[in-house]
Amino acid sequence: MEITINGIKTNYQVFGEGKPFLILHGWGSFSDRWVTVAEQISKGGFKVIVPDLPGFGKSDIPAVPWNMNNYINWLEAFVKELNLKEFYLMGHSFGGALAVKLTIKHPQDVKKLFLAAAASVRKKTAKKAAFKNISKVAKLFTWLPFYPFLRKAFYKFVIRKSDYPYVEGVMKETFKNVIFEDLAQFTGFIRTPTVIIWGDKDKATPVEDAYFMNKKIKNSKLVIIPGAGHILNRENPEILAEKILENV
Repeated sequence: MEITINGIKTNYQVFGEGKPFLILHGWGSFSDRWVTVAEQISKGGFKVIVPDLPGFGKSDIPAVPWNMNNYINWLEAFVKELNLKEFYLMGHSFGGALAVKLTIKHPQDVKKLFLAAAASVRKKTAKKAAFKNISKVAKLFTWLPFYPFLRKAFYKFVIRKSDYPYVEGVMKETFKNVIFEDLAQFTGFIRTPTVIIWGDKDKATPVEDAYFMNKKIKNSKLVIIPGAGHILNRENPEILAEKILENV
C-alpha cells in the first residue's frame, strides 16, 4: 500500500485483521524483511502494519537530512492518517529508539510496547568519539581517487558494526544525526507496559543495554533469546514472533 505523509511517499504493508500492531524496522531494513514476523503475529488476532520508514525500502528519501524529531513528526502523522488508537507498538534497533520516543510522547496511544534490540542507549565511548572526529578530518581527503575504498575499509575493519559506509547523500547525514542521540536519560519516563526482547549474542546493541532498560522501565519484562544476535527478524523470526505473542 502507498500513502503520502508530510510530503513523503510512504510504502507500508498490512497483515491480518484485529487489534492494531505497528512494527518499526531498524536502520537499513524495510517491510519486506518483516513479513515472516508480521504474518506470525497476525495469527494472534492482530492487524499488523509495517511501514518502510522514510529513506528505506520503497518509501521516499527525505529531501534534506533528518534527525529523530523529523522521524517522530512523520510517525505521528502516519499514526493519525491510519487512525491508530490504543495500538501495540514494536521497534527493532533504530525503530526501537523511535518507539521509545513516540511512547514517551504519546503514552495514551500505545497499549503495549515491545523493544527488540532497541538502539536507544547511545553511550559515549572512545570509539564513537573517534568516529565523530575522524569523519570530520576525512572530509579533507575526499578528492583522493581511492578515498571511497579507504573509507569503507576503515569503517569495516576499525570501527566495525557501522552502517555509515553503506549510506550516501542525505541518508549519510541522517545516520550521523540519529546515531548520536542518546535516549538513556529518558527511558525511565516510560510508563507503558513494556516487553524487552534481546539476543544474548547481540554485538550491535549489547545485551547490557537490555538489562539497563529493564531496570529503568518500572513496568517492564525482560526476555532473553539464547544464542540470538541482533537481526532477530531474519535470524530468529519465529522465535521473536512467539515471544511477542506470549507477552501481549
